[in-house]
Amino acid sequence: MRQSFDETTDPSFGAKHLPLVRARMAEQGLDGLLVPHEDEYQNEYLPDANERLAWVSGFTGSAGAGVVLKDRAAVFTDGRYTVQINAQVDAGQFEILDIVDPGVPAWLESVPAGSVIGYDARLHSPDALSALRRAVEKAGATLKAVSPNPLDLAWGDARPPQPTAPVVPHPVRYAGEEASAKRVRIGKAVSALGGDAVLLTAPASLAWLFNIRGGDVIRTPLPLGQAILNADGSAKLFLDPVKVTNELPGWLGDAVELASPEQIDAAIAALSGKAVVVDPAQSAAVWFDALEAAGARVIRAMDPCALPRASKNTVEIEGSRQAHIRDGAALTRFLHWVEATAGKSLPDEREIAETLERFRDATGELKDLSFDTIAGAGPNGALPHYKPVGAKIRRIETGSLLLVDGGGQYLDGTTDVTRTMAVGEATADQRRKFTLVLKAHIAMAVVRFPAGTSGHQLDAVCRAPMWAAGLDYDHGTGHGVGSYLGVHEGPARIAKAVNSQPLLTGMILSNEPGYYREGDWGIRIETLQVVTAPAPIPGGERPMHGFEQLTFAPHDRRLIDVDMLTADERAYVDAYHAETLAKVGPLLAGGVQADAAALEWLKAACAPL
Repeated sequence: MRQSFDETTDPSFGAKHLPLVRARMAEQGLDGLLVPHEDEYQNEYLPDANERLAWVSGFTGSAGAGVVLKDRAAVFTDGRYTVQINAQVDAGQFEILDIVDPGVPAWLESVPAGSVIGYDARLHSPDALSALRRAVEKAGATLKAVSPNPLDLAWGDARPPQPTAPVVPHPVRYAGEEASAKRVRIGKAVSALGGDAVLLTAPASLAWLFNIRGGDVIRTPLPLGQAILNADGSAKLFLDPVKVTNELPGWLGDAVELASPEQIDAAIAALSGKAVVVDPAQSAAVWFDALEAAGARVIRAMDPCALPRASKNTVEIEGSRQAHIRDGAALTRFLHWVEATAGKSLPDEREIAETLERFRDATGELKDLSFDTIAGAGPNGALPHYKPVGAKIRRIETGSLLLVDGGGQYLDGTTDVTRTMAVGEATADQRRKFTLVLKAHIAMAVVRFPAGTSGHQLDAVCRAPMWAAGLDYDHGTGHGVGSYLGVHEGPARIAKAVNSQPLLTGMILSNEPGYYREGDWGIRIETLQVVTAPAPIPGGERPMHGFEQLTFAPHDRRLIDVDMLTADERAYVDAYHAETLAKVGPLLAGGVQADAAALEWLKAACAPL
């Protein structure tokens, strides 16, 4: 099994590790230290060697931050991880606070005047650092870049080694465009910004631009490194030589020079007098400092690979379709197992997650999970980012709900899907809440919108059916998804939080409204969908974008209150189920995923409401 169900930290980490960090801080004359969750690559999911916040505090969530002062400390996260952080962190060592309200900057405004607060310039983007600097200066304190990082020194020999997974070609039959064409295209974009070169530090951009994949980050096939792309399309790619496979130099071609990470300082020095594009939201502050010290002119602009990477080409979209049909067959076999077997044997969340992984493995094409499976039984399903580990693992119970959120990494696409199932007979209240979530989900699935519309503008469309019932959910409605890359991909998202990035043709986003009753159960329905090109609407005047559904797996009809659906909503569910049967059914009828019992179950599950 790829997924571990063991705790990797415990609340004792604070008492053990804070004194070590404070001793190293004192050696450098620091009164405080910023400890972001992000690493040198601004990744969401980190290799073990870069889990600094987890090591000092015990908190392992994918969003958070910490501050260590001489006499107190605080750790921050968002509402998705409230229960987790309180279980993992010793409240006697750390204040446990919300990362939005009050947030790290507000907390820093209370540090003693004259304090010197250290930060590692490799771990903060300039955009993130600016708010922290203003807060520290408002307190009459000073923010100081430090190297080496006191926390790294405190971690010492116990720190795991940096990952060295091999970097391999990602064939054009999956990528849809030669890397040489991408380099020329991005080089022209750099030139249009007035740049001579761009410094790329986001691993996803390296993977996309050079048509390569790696394995340095759990659940995401990323190669950690950096690159300098010149406006003429030539490039230097900085990778640990241990990761360079025999076929890689030939794959990259003569216009791409491979170099070791130790050579990047000299390469930046050679950019003296040049105009260099760098993303202030994604690249670490250390790169801006180095370029300015070298005499380069820094152009602050979005990573020019970000939008082309997010706007999938026709080959990537077709690959995603096929990956989702394959994954849908695995999920259908799992859903049949839940209803036919698990509903009687009442297994625990670990067995549920392992069973889903086995069905995905049976496709013969699974490279990895796209994230650790969330299998939430009863009250654990009410925790949006719950992960079944250790003593938290529960057995499913008759009369409750089971929420399962998982996905797979395939060479032709990345999947992410959530289904909520009744265990035994559903109550009237469970059916009502599920149907309200389904109505919200349908609203986002069928929406049409003009060019220039952002996900922020669409978010209320999804929430409206729930708002009308006095309900809401405290997470985003949708996130971008990569093509055999990250399950969370920017720059677009669908959420209350302001995001001005328009949704573009080819972007893949999730549609995942939910309802969570703390202490009882949770409901979420999630599919992935791709933005379609603007098309005319009969009788209309302007072409409109829409969404094509990519995920195909049946909804639990035991949880649908048909009387609550409009005629159009019923028609949508029936059409979706008919398409699910047409696309997934043939894989269950023959081949490596053949499963006669699951096929008969699917036919019944997809019958008209």
